[in-house]
Amino acid sequence: MANKQQLSRSAYNRLKAEHKDLTTRGRIDIAQKIEAARALGDLSENGDYHAAKEEKGKMEGRIIHLAHVIENAEIVEVNENNSEVGAGSVVSIVFDGDSTPEKYLVGSIEEKPEDLTVVSPAAPMGAALLGSRVGDVIEYETPSGATLKVTVTEIE
Repeated sequence: MANKQQLSRSAYNRLKAEHKDLTTRGRIDIAQKIEAARALGDLSENGDYHAAKEEKGKMEGRIIHLAHVIENAEIVEVNENNSEVGAGSVVSIVFDGDSTPEKYLVGSIEEKPEDLTVVSPAAPMGAALLGSRVGDVIEYETPSGATLKVTVTEIE
């Protein structure tokens, strides 16, 4: 059984909409591009045809990925009062020995504002942050084996 991927309701809905769009409009558009390129003649030296086929392959890969994520999604409601970190939370933390807070978005497929770093709930830091509250000191082990300590300063 595949691991469940925690998603906020908005991320889940966004991914379902993207999947539906790609499996309907996307497939029609790419079929039209391939047909138009075929009409240009010799397929062995037809750059438009090869580009359209490559685009189709990438799109089909995305469709398969989205279907897998949607099928294995665990919808986690975002804590409206921001009392604890969950999927979709923006959390400010201060690393031990530092004084400047850094903001992270907890969630691997959440919509990502440009000024934030995304940390997956499955990553060591993301897993350690889940369920934490402002003022909590969290310790986690990095993949390299180092232990890091952070203090949660704000949850948005």
